[in-house]
Order: sequence, then C-alpha cells, then structure tokens
Amino acid sequence: MNHCETRSISIAAPPSAVLDFVGDARTLPRWAPAFTRTVEPEGEHWRIDGGGLVDVRVSRERGTVDILAADDPRRGAFSRVIANGAGSEYLFTLQFPDGTGEDAVARQMAVVEAELRAVRDACQV
Repeated sequence: MNHCETRSISIAAPPSAVLDFVGDARTLPRWAPAFTRTVEPEGEHWRIDGGGLVDVRVSRERGTVDILAADDPRRGAFSRVIANGAGSEYLFTLQFPDGTGEDAVARQMAVVEAELRAVRDACQV
C-alpha cells in the first residue's frame, strides 16, 4: 500500500465556488505553480509543463475534484470540498509510493499547504 497524506483548509466561500475554482484546469497555474505553470487543452485531457497529460475529474454531487495522470488514473491528487458552516473545508490527499522518505513527503506536503492557502485566497468572499 502507498503512504497517504491529507491536508485541509477552511475557506470563507460556499462549496460551489471552491469546486468551480479547483475544478477548472485552467486555474492550476494560479494555485499550483509548483505543479504546472501552463495548462492547455488536448482532446479530453490537459497538457501541463513538461508535456504530461492530466485529467481533471469533477463530481459536483460528491464534491470531489481529482487531478489524475491521463495514462494512469490511480496516480494523482484527490480532493474534496465539504460545507463548513457558511463556508467550506477543502481536503487534499496525495499518495506516496512505499519507501518514499519522510523528508520528501514533508517537502511535498509543504507545497500542498501553500497550494491550499492559494486556493483559499482566490476563493474567499
């Protein structure tokens, strides 16, 4: 099994606004610049920096947005937006292959925490 890490952040915006923002692949460079600085549509996928293809799968019914490798949908980032009072809680999970060092996990999760703050700043009303 992979090692999973989840982080969350409270956002003073309704879940629909957060889903709209993170579910739009074109916003990735705004909130996840360490992941990609450019996003271009390519068929049903999105081409990111370095030529990789990702799928952004949104389920408004479930409140989920998953950003997955187009060639292996088991790999990627898995997120969920839930109501939190008048706002939202945004949860973001990454899986790390067995044997990934603690330092590498900590570095990546620090990036995730910065991304969550960027989502919050972009979405808050």
